[in-house]
Amino acid sequence: MLDIRGISNFADYFVICSGETGRQIETLRDEIDQALAKEGATLRHVEGSSDSGWVLLDFGDLIVHIFAPRERQYYQLEKLWGKAAPVVRIQ
Repeated sequence: MLDIRGISNFADYFVICSGETGRQIETLRDEIDQALAKEGATLRHVEGSSDSGWVLLDFGDLIVHIFAPRERQYYQLEKLWGKAAPVVRIQ
């Protein structure tokens, strides 16, 4: 999770995670949506698909990026948003 509050005007946090297969990406998408809905968050928009290797879930102040490994390596969002403060890092 990256804290982007000081460097972004469209969100406060990014969650960046990976799924090894399309099925894992879909499951992550569904589980994250359900978990955040239980906490009162509303999913505003979804971009991408498991077939594309990148799914974006827009919860307003929280943006969740779910990547396939190849796409995560290619886009390197952690590097692109290098000025963001890491809040939590789990590997």
